[in-house]
Amino acid sequence: MANIITGLRILISAALLFCPAFSPVFYALYLSAGFSDMIDGTVARRTNTASEFGAKLDTAADFVFAAVCMLKLLPKMLMPLWLYIWIAGIAAIKAFNIAAGFVRQKHFPAVHSIMNKITGVMLFVLPLTMQVINLKYSATLVCAVATFAAIQESGFILRTS
Repeated sequence: MANIITGLRILISAALLFCPAFSPVFYALYLSAGFSDMIDGTVARRTNTASEFGAKLDTAADFVFAAVCMLKLLPKMLMPLWLYIWIAGIAAIKAFNIAAGFVRQKHFPAVHSIMNKITGVMLFVLPLTMQVINLKYSATLVCAVATFAAIQESGFILRTS
């Protein structure tokens, strides 16, 4: 059941591509995808069906959801150039982490640290707050936490043999 929920997140993410950003349908699908991300792991643990495949599927679903959201939302978000550069820097650290993890561990790492989870929640909430909080300030806070999480993730990956 948990893997079905995770698979639905991938389908919902794909459906987001066909919705105008910030429309009611977009928000309904966006919230559904977020809810599925919150419950799939809980369902897996409670039904004693947690698996390595499920963890990898969850990571893939998270990646698809994040990529679709970036494609849909970044063009609509008017931010200063320095924030875009900061986001690119975070992405570069994350790419390094994936490559280093693969070289060291012979598989793509999925670090589910508390800081990565906090970053994920903050990223998820960000589009929901854009009407009430200046994006420059909220994005700065999210980037600061995401930078810390990415650097912490580097440490976890580089320490693991």
